[in-house]
Amino acid sequence: MIFNNLPLWEKPNKGIEILGSRRTVPLGLYKLTTVLTSVMSENRPCAPQLKVIDRERINQGTSPKEIVTCELGHGRKIRLFCKYKAGQNHNSHGHRGGIGHEAKVYSKLLGPMQFSTPSLWGCHTDESAGVVCLILEYLDGSMRVTESTEADAMVLAVRWIGQFHAAVAARRADNVFTFLMPYDKAYYQGWVQRTLQYAGRHTAHYQWLKVLFEQFDKVVKALLSAPPTIIHGEYYAQNILFRNGKIFPVDWESAAIGAGEIDLASLAEGWPEEIARRFESEYRQKRWPNGPPHDFERTLCAARIYLCLRWLGESPELTAADSFRFDRLHSACQQFGLIQGV
Repeated sequence: MIFNNLPLWEKPNKGIEILGSRRTVPLGLYKLTTVLTSVMSENRPCAPQLKVIDRERINQGTSPKEIVTCELGHGRKIRLFCKYKAGQNHNSHGHRGGIGHEAKVYSKLLGPMQFSTPSLWGCHTDESAGVVCLILEYLDGSMRVTESTEADAMVLAVRWIGQFHAAVAARRADNVFTFLMPYDKAYYQGWVQRTLQYAGRHTAHYQWLKVLFEQFDKVVKALLSAPPTIIHGEYYAQNILFRNGKIFPVDWESAAIGAGEIDLASLAEGWPEEIARRFESEYRQKRWPNGPPHDFERTLCAARIYLCLRWLGESPELTAADSFRFDRLHSACQQFGLIQGV
């Protein structure tokens, strides 16, 4: 399917097939080739002339994405992953930092510390057009961690984030990481306030929400008292790739400074209790080999409360359609001791 919505001079050459959804990617062939050629030259001096020979759209997530296959001459080919921001705003009340923020995570954190991650090729910004393009190595043969036939793929994802939190916690104060937003009291309170506001007519059914709102400082205290680290922010299975026995977390737009238990709670969300307990055990061993803080369980419970509010407080539409998350929130509040028999 050819990009019929592009100007004639921006349309792909004959033979370039565009697959996937109807979502438009903002760079036509000429501009994309120019951008990739520039990025290639910065990474590899005297790089050969680049030619785009295939583009495949990806219909996942909130940003336009595509896999671009390039020919470098003498039959050499590379595949790149391009992720775009083009006018749309999905910063989720300050929760997501955007594609430029994600590029900094790759260049200043993941790359220098040599975590398993796709290589960053570059980040192109066209301010006049309002377009940002993140360019990463495409991991051929990778799959979402839950799609793997490897029995312990999810456990490896838990171990990865535990090791990551342990490694970066000691370097969290480095000046290079000042671009990361710390989760503070105002950040957490914004989610509970919006949830109560968006619940609207449902508050009569969920009377316990008012109790949560009144007692929410206890949840905030638990999260702010936890040993801080650098967190992914949305460490869900759909944001974790698996290839050849290795874990590759992606989509780092929400990277921030906060309680590592938030990432653990994200990954374990929705799993049966027995499996979730194993995740917790694996995480503790990797992050704290000598034993976790005494209030680890309470912090993890607070993280579950925050995660529910994070999505319920996103928009009125999501709040109205997310009854199962109200149930999870109620259960977490009971476990934390905020509500009893409500």
